[in-house]
Amino acid sequence: MQVRPLEVGELEAAWQLGRLAFGSAPTPAPSALTPLVGLTRYGAFDSAGRLLGKAVDLHHEQWWAGRRVTAADVAGVAVAAEARGRGVARALLRTLLADARERGAAISALYPTVTGPYRSCGWEVAGAQRAVELPTIALPAHRPAPELTVRAGGAADLPAVADLYERVARHRGGLLTRKDVYAPEPSTGLPNGIDGLTLVEQDGQLVGYAAWARGPGYDRHAVFTVEDVFATTAAAARELVGFLAGWRSVTPTVRLWPLAHDAVAAQLPLEHVRVREERIWMHRPVDVTRAVADRGWRTGVRGRVDFALTDADAPWNSGFWRLEVDGGEAHLHRIPDEPALSLDVRGFALLYTGAADAYAVAEAGLLRAGGGADPGPLDLLGSGPRAEAIDYF
Repeated sequence: MQVRPLEVGELEAAWQLGRLAFGSAPTPAPSALTPLVGLTRYGAFDSAGRLLGKAVDLHHEQWWAGRRVTAADVAGVAVAAEARGRGVARALLRTLLADARERGAAISALYPTVTGPYRSCGWEVAGAQRAVELPTIALPAHRPAPELTVRAGGAADLPAVADLYERVARHRGGLLTRKDVYAPEPSTGLPNGIDGLTLVEQDGQLVGYAAWARGPGYDRHAVFTVEDVFATTAAAARELVGFLAGWRSVTPTVRLWPLAHDAVAAQLPLEHVRVREERIWMHRPVDVTRAVADRGWRTGVRGRVDFALTDADAPWNSGFWRLEVDGGEAHLHRIPDEPALSLDVRGFALLYTGAADAYAVAEAGLLRAGGGADPGPLDLLGSGPRAEAIDYF
């Protein structure tokens, strides 16, 4: 089996393989058959040159406590029906990880259709992207604040919108930097799928926004979809929730993808929330030294812990390590002697993302403590923010 980046003439076959795997539309989008900047498409071929499987490395960046961390986010993994169960996906993912390391990637995330194959390759479930719905009538009405201005936005406001998203996202963990989402070049319109952009300003500065799609109809089936809603102050969040409440006469349902415990969530009647859709996402390190050194760490955290790490599919991560955290910085150093604590790469992912503490990781069989050692010190690896995901890819 040979795994390599796909050539232009092979993109149609790769799209066809993905169409059959995912049941997508019978006609490809032009982008599916065109080389694109910011991603690498891989194919696995047999000795006769037949395409057996494909995968995509998305050259993303993620925010981790104030720093941009280079990511190799994975999408579009598909294997021909006749080739399944023969190690095709593993071969694709191993090559993808090795090449991603060469280009400087530190971490990787993906949305799985099934978890087993990805767990066997070192990814672990770290959270879920949730689309939720609320009855519009349940949203609290709000008396406009005199110090705030609410207005419709346009293409000229997209740079300010991108800046506000960054202010909200950068101190969290796992959120995409969205480096190419909000018109990296001059634009004359709103992003595809967005009908309106509502801005909240204070003293001429943007403090909140909602990007939304009206949706069809005005009966009991009508849904007002809020693709983005972020605020940097409680007052701005109240204005935005009040704006959403103003649609109650024609759209009985509001759908959105909320962050946990942000300014907007603090204003929502969460007792009325119902989950519309939930997509679990998985995480793993590409290069553990970069994953630790490149992210931000809490300035009040200081400590050291030694551990062994096992990573069969990215063997450069395996070995004996010392983690040192101090003053908002952290580093991994190789050590000569085997430590008492031994961590599977999936356990590393759980700790790094804050999805579980060391005791839970040990109970899951992903952390072993020799000689009765306390696994608790490995909580140092998870001392950053709990990771979240709101963008599907």
